[in-house]
Amino acid sequence: MENFTTASDVNHSLGHWVDYSLQYKVTSTVLLFVICALGIVGNVMVILVVLTTKHMRTPTNCYLVSLAVADLMVLIAAGLTAITDSLFASWVFGHYGCLCITYFQYLGINASSCSITAFTVERYIAICHPIKAQFLCTLSRAKKIIVMVWALTSVYCVMWFYLTDIQQLVYDNNVTIVTCGYRVPRRFYLPIYFFDFGVFFVVPLLLSAVLYGLIARILFLNPLPSEPKDKKRNGHGNHGKNSCKNSRHSSSTASSRRQVTKMLAVVVVLFAVLWMPYRTLVVVNSLLDHAYLDHWFLLFCRICIYLNSAINPVIYNAMSQKFRAAFRKICGCGRKGAEKPAAYSVALTYSAVKDTSMVESTDHFTTELEEITVTDELLSDRKVAFPDTCVYEKVDFSDA
Repeated sequence: MENFTTASDVNHSLGHWVDYSLQYKVTSTVLLFVICALGIVGNVMVILVVLTTKHMRTPTNCYLVSLAVADLMVLIAAGLTAITDSLFASWVFGHYGCLCITYFQYLGINASSCSITAFTVERYIAICHPIKAQFLCTLSRAKKIIVMVWALTSVYCVMWFYLTDIQQLVYDNNVTIVTCGYRVPRRFYLPIYFFDFGVFFVVPLLLSAVLYGLIARILFLNPLPSEPKDKKRNGHGNHGKNSCKNSRHSSSTASSRRQVTKMLAVVVVLFAVLWMPYRTLVVVNSLLDHAYLDHWFLLFCRICIYLNSAINPVIYNAMSQKFRAAFRKICGCGRKGAEKPAAYSVALTYSAVKDTSMVESTDHFTTELEEITVTDELLSDRKVAFPDTCVYEKVDFSDA
């Protein structure tokens, strides 16, 4: 990877120095500021939603918090400093700023890639190996994995403290430009670029492609059965009630699993698409004698990177009803009566899980039932209508 906050990204030969055009400064500053501001607010909301809402603390959401922290690091360390580069075309944060900002850039980038890989593996185990998932896909294990990911990436990125430093470039027209660049020749840091490209981009995407293919085969080609295998074990009196409950639960769970998996798959696809221009540029420039460094194309690559870090909260809001409701609650724009139906939703979800504990582990399904909610239409006039013949006979709202 390349340090994409330096003025040396622009193709200045050490001859006559030319400043950025006014059009470039205005366009780049506005776009970078808007994307970074929205991304910072969105990712902070994701963290607050999961940390302050008890039923949102699932293994999958823990990985999304890790991804949000990494995206925040990229937006602050790389995005905001890119604005100063667009305005001044020179490094303004000094020697220690160069070291620390470069370190946090790569730490955020690598940690986001590892977080995406972690929740992809978690989804694969939870859906394709549900028995193992009861022991592997737990909240405590997710926290340990996240701590390990951040510890390893933090140690790995320490090398950037020794590879970067500020430089002063003096041009013929008596202009001195300060850059945050590399203190080693190009032939030494190119292997690091290709190692990062393989470990933190190619391998995660190939692994994600394989695992999501296996997940899709389970979810879409082999849907969950509507009736459990232990149907015949029940007595004649409970046969109808239990089969209806299990049918409803299996259908809701399958729908929820598909929705959550689609949301995470979209996150992975956007990660691949939005990082592709910059990663490709680095690889191509590594093979060229004279690197292609058009500042407009570099701006496009930067915008794609920062957009990738800013768009994930938008995806959660668009594709997850629980995230959408939690975002509204954080913003204070939800309706006053929304809290009571939400409590009913939790009660119904928990009841469904407890009543079908023979099908799968209750702890496992509490991480899966992302989208089962009771809408206002079902609770209008303080009545719950069950038009279907399959009715939960004992529904107690008194504790909700």
